[in-house]
Amino acid sequence: MFNAPFVLLFTLLLTAPLLFLFAPRVLPPKRLLISLPKEIDDASLFRRAVLSSVQSRGHVSPLGATNAKPKIAFLFLTNTDLHFAPLWEKFFDSRKSRQQDLYNVYVHAYPNSDVKSPGGVFENRFISAKKTQRSSPTLISAARRLIATAILDDPLNSYFALVSQTCIPLHSFRYMYKTLFPRPTESTRFPPRISFIEVLSEEPQLWDRYIARGENVMLPEIPFEKFRVGSQFFILTRAHSLMVVKDRKLWKKFRLPCLNVDTCYPEEHYFPTLLSMKDPNRISEYTLTRIACRR
Repeated sequence: MFNAPFVLLFTLLLTAPLLFLFAPRVLPPKRLLISLPKEIDDASLFRRAVLSSVQSRGHVSPLGATNAKPKIAFLFLTNTDLHFAPLWEKFFDSRKSRQQDLYNVYVHAYPNSDVKSPGGVFENRFISAKKTQRSSPTLISAARRLIATAILDDPLNSYFALVSQTCIPLHSFRYMYKTLFPRPTESTRFPPRISFIEVLSEEPQLWDRYIARGENVMLPEIPFEKFRVGSQFFILTRAHSLMVVKDRKLWKKFRLPCLNVDTCYPEEHYFPTLLSMKDPNRISEYTLTRIACRR
């Protein structure tokens, strides 16, 4: 007859391998959280960006004081090598000196990774970065850091384009610039100074995405009928970019960890929801250009 301690030990030895095998499938995967020091560090950067814009209002606008033209800030969020750098070089056509004064490039790469600057338009354009992870609010923070850095870097940055380095716009930079900044005498179907961001209110998994952090977690700030989804990539005006870095109310909801990572894509939820709630009449609800992406 086996005694009780022996049976217990035998059972533990038998079940231990099964726990290692099935636990990852049963327990939710560990998500990267935003620590308080990192949150404070980001908040300081955002405050500086907002303050710089407030101070500039009391001075003559750089666009009105000189012949300088408004610029597009291209924001790259990546944790892989910039494989498409040669194609982006062709897109910008940096050999044309006139076009070099019409854009700025900023890259947020995974810290301590082997992502290296390929030179050209990406040379010395890497910003201070923090770790990111899918299905976590860290991607929102990274996008906000890119925006805040671009606001501080150049007062001529008037549009802020968050783009994927693995996707290339099918139209040229010149076409994109003329679309965003049409001459006053040219007719255009785009209202002046609107943001181009996909905003969807009807999507098969909308409810599942809404409750990914818990059933009533988003209330009262974000009722379900105000919740939106869309692409994580966008082109925002300077006014909307400032709105993003100023936000605290919605951010405190979206920074919460996801319980269901299969339906939680914070970066695809936060920006469409924020802008559709704050300024619905100044957003397109669709992206600007067609793109070609690496599969």
